Amino acid sequence: MLKLHLDTDLGGDIDDLCALAMALHWPEVELLAVTTNSDDRGKRAGYTRYALGLAGRDDIPVAAGADVSGSYYRVRPGWPDESVYWPEPVRPAPTPLERALSLLEDSIEQGAVLVAIGAFTNLALLEKRAPGILRRAKLYLMGGYVYPPRAGFPPWGNDMDWNVQVDVASAQVVLQHSSPTLVPLSVTVETALRRAYLARLRRSGPLAQLIARQAEAFAKDERMEARFGLTCPGLPEDIINFLHDPLACAIALGWNEGVETREIPLQMEVKDGWLQQRVDDTGVPTSVVTRVDGRKFSEFWLDTVARAFPPSDPYPFPK
Repeated sequence: MLKLHLDTDLGGDIDDLCALAMALHWPEVELLAVTTNSDDRGKRAGYTRYALGLAGRDDIPVAAGADVSGSYYRVRPGWPDESVYWPEPVRPAPTPLERALSLLEDSIEQGAVLVAIGAFTNLALLEKRAPGILRRAKLYLMGGYVYPPRAGFPPWGNDMDWNVQVDVASAQVVLQHSSPTLVPLSVTVETALRRAYLARLRRSGPLAQLIARQAEAFAKDERMEARFGLTCPGLPEDIINFLHDPLACAIALGWNEGVETREIPLQMEVKDGWLQQRVDDTGVPTSVVTRVDGRKFSEFWLDTVARAFPPSDPYPFPK
């Protein structure tokens, strides 16, 4: 059975919740632990525990990692209205930072796939605590900006690469001391959480229903249907959000339909406070996902999260 560790900033953009739900439904995967970054006195950890509870998985350890009070971040991440996004008040779950770093270290020692779907702060702090450990990690990073998005998708630049740019110092440490696979913005932007998916999510289990609730709220807040669905021909008109984090997790877990991964020599430098990556023959060979079938993945995500199956048959997918 494949072992997995998620390092997440769940509680803001809803794609982290979408990734967690997918991982919990993935066949033959053991989610060892979840750690949170850019937390705020355990707020993200509390949300994560609440979501795991809806799925009946209170057994999975959760720890709050790097906190926004630590001056790691370019900006202080905001929070959506809890009364709208969550069905009831959620109790924060603060833990010592060392607890999160120990969970990360234990997962790496057990050979788990480590997927970072938020800022890379916890990983950098772990490398400083245990030099050389990231080089041994099976690490997948949702982030990196090597090529711009293809025509037909939002023409975003390097500044939109949140997971890297919100904590540049940590991103630089992690990229220098690990051998990750990058799942960059240019490919994740081809995925879509669609309004058409909501009815099926509402008919599924409690966690899928929570995603549907948050998707409705997110659609009102972010207006992506108007901003991108009507302006980007590569995206469906009813897009609510991108599935950035679920795609990174799926590729880490072996999903490869329409996925192209190349080893690209990359140079890295920081200019005016922003981390820049460029292709250079003298650079470090880096595994980068360069193409995906975003539509196929989006349907796969829905099938994985919303498919109902009896508890006696935990692995309903073809093996």
